[in-house]
Amino acid sequence: MSRIRILVVDDEEGMLEVCSDTLEKLREAEVVLENRSQRALERIASESFDLVIADIRMPHVDGIELLRAARRADANQAVLMLTAYPTVETAIECMKLGAADYLTKPFLPEDLLATVRRLLEGKLLRDENQLLRRQVERNYAFGEILGQSAAMQVVFQNIQRVSSIEVDVMIVGETGTGKELVARALHQGSGRKEGPFVPVDCGAIPDALMESEFFGHERGAYTGAQARSLGLMEFAQKGTFFLDEISQLPLRLQAKLLRVLQERRIRRVGGTQEIPLDIRIMAASSRNLEEEVRQERFRLDLYHRIHGVKIHIPPLRDRREDIPLLVNHFLNRYCREMGRDHPDLGTEAMEVLSGYPWPGNVRELQNVLKQTVAMARHPEITVDDLPDEVVARASLEGLRENGGFFEMRERRLAAFDREYLRGLLRKYDGEVTRAAQESKLPRGTLYRLLKKYDLNPVEFRNDEPADLVEPCSDLQ
Repeated sequence: MSRIRILVVDDEEGMLEVCSDTLEKLREAEVVLENRSQRALERIASESFDLVIADIRMPHVDGIELLRAARRADANQAVLMLTAYPTVETAIECMKLGAADYLTKPFLPEDLLATVRRLLEGKLLRDENQLLRRQVERNYAFGEILGQSAAMQVVFQNIQRVSSIEVDVMIVGETGTGKELVARALHQGSGRKEGPFVPVDCGAIPDALMESEFFGHERGAYTGAQARSLGLMEFAQKGTFFLDEISQLPLRLQAKLLRVLQERRIRRVGGTQEIPLDIRIMAASSRNLEEEVRQERFRLDLYHRIHGVKIHIPPLRDRREDIPLLVNHFLNRYCREMGRDHPDLGTEAMEVLSGYPWPGNVRELQNVLKQTVAMARHPEITVDDLPDEVVARASLEGLRENGGFFEMRERRLAAFDREYLRGLLRKYDGEVTRAAQESKLPRGTLYRLLKKYDLNPVEFRNDEPADLVEPCSDLQ
């Protein structure tokens, strides 16, 4: 865990000893004592501290000036003021200048300890919120992992087998297959589930900022570094650090990452102190890393280092039996989110969705269904509600796979016949005579079509017992 740094400034040696003895109970804290306020002012300008504790009345530079200096150096710097001469005016001035709290001397050691713990916890929460804001625009997740196919059952078994083992994991699969979801599932099944899960998209961070994002930086490390910033790896302490699209890391950073993976230590940009890491590494790539190594775009030693265990996620086109399950799941979700009634999905529409090759995998299916729910005009989703490019590509794939134009046309016509007849029977409650009149078909022809498509009028009748329904004698 990162070491917490606390600066205590007071011109009374006895007060410094009290603070030192009290704050020793914070095991991860490094307490820096300073009895000269001028020297403290210099340290605030040149060093980084998680908390500054300062007496208000001191010779040369008083606590108010230290507070101003600390806030100039870092607008988020936590400062605790101490005074033996409390006044309302002084308290108001301290709060206006941004002091985090105010303690009156003499104070009980437990009061000091409780206040310091509260302020440090507040700082940790602010740091975590900053991390979340940095991640909020990085869209990694696209839904729960779903699949009943044999290929996905293998994935689930591998997740169950590997999650509790303290080993780094490499997840491979095409874009949109759900690599981050697998990483999150591994994290949740591990002994680190109470720790943070920190994802980073290696292709979304500019090269110039990547080292600082990964390892953090000290104040003054480069132009614009006004305050110390923790890196993403440091945020992942006791948890999991997930490198999405690791193949897009520049070679310079690959070398530094290899060293971190081997030694589990980092050094902030501009810093001199090495910080131990207790993290589990997971990485993912949609590119063929073996080919990247051959093309000398990815280091061979890093390739071997991250391949502790490999989990492969199959593309959606190789597990088409999962498509109806996924379709129903996403239809339910988007209807709920948009406040719409769940529409029925026509047979032909499902055939189109099942026949489309889904080059964008589950993420593309998700986006198509979201658009379809938003634009659907009727209680039943038909082919007309699906995007034109999906319908056209599915038809082309069907022609390739199913024997040409005439066989494809026969399938389409059969789907139309089946849906038309089902609609007739629903409309007339299974009464064949009225259905024949509506369709302008002879009753015998209608019966033969019903038999061809395995449609029993009895199943559509709600008001008469089955033995009163006219038998299908004309089918002979």
